[in-house]
Amino acid sequence: MLDRLTSMAIFVRVADLGSFTATAAEFGLSTQMVSKHIMALEQLLGSRLLHRTTRKQSLTEIGHLYHERCQVILAEVEAAEALTEQARAVPRGRLRINAPVTFGSQSLVPLVTRYLRKYPEVEVDLTLSDRLVDPIEEGYEAVIRLGPISDSTTLVARPLASYQLIACASPAYLAKHGEPETPADLVEHECLGFAYWFGTLGRQWRFSRDNCNFDASVNGRLQVNDWKGLLRAALEGFGITLGYEAALTEALSTGRLVRILPDYDGPSRPMHLLYAADQRMTPKLRHFIDDIVATFA
Repeated sequence: MLDRLTSMAIFVRVADLGSFTATAAEFGLSTQMVSKHIMALEQLLGSRLLHRTTRKQSLTEIGHLYHERCQVILAEVEAAEALTEQARAVPRGRLRINAPVTFGSQSLVPLVTRYLRKYPEVEVDLTLSDRLVDPIEEGYEAVIRLGPISDSTTLVARPLASYQLIACASPAYLAKHGEPETPADLVEHECLGFAYWFGTLGRQWRFSRDNCNFDASVNGRLQVNDWKGLLRAALEGFGITLGYEAALTEALSTGRLVRILPDYDGPSRPMHLLYAADQRMTPKLRHFIDDIVATFA
């Protein structure tokens, strides 16, 4: 049985060149084999595709319609094969990434170093910033963003695991001020603020338990635009802080900080991987996206 895609490709070239002989030379076949491919298609379709003369071949009405569809199908097949080849290609070149400071330093950098070890021909330019970054305007190929994503046809937003926060304080602070038993008790405490948080993470911290939300009004005299500064203030016993859970592992394990309200889930923020919708999917970017989604989905 003849391969149908090959027969379609041969038919398209016969139609374009108007010659069995020229098509046979292009494909390295005999003119008889080219003729067999055309006849196989005609038999399959139950319609004649070509008007045959001794000098030139021309398309029938059905042949014109079939020729157009064959061109589309063959182009799609070629594009699919190109994607496969691209996926197998070795990632190389410079990859520009932006991410929030705390998530980037605590969780993303270990992934990036593993990625670089796996693909030695790639260089990564990682910028850590808590401001809102536009990937397209600022030339980033991938951006990790916290918070809600506005609808946009220019960006692809891949959801990642939520950015989970927990509340904690130093033993010295708790010894002096007592430990809150419910989120509502936080109103009586010094709560450290992160300058980039607004809304529910500014003056209200949302906790949850048993599918119920508890919005705690908080007060604090200190706001800092850097997580390390907030962490230092908490370690100094100045107040209660919300922190990225992965960034608090060492301080909690050594007892320098104590998690408060452990029976409640702390606030969380949605997190997405963003990249331009019309961006060419290079091997370096595709493999980076695959690693991010596999690790943080």
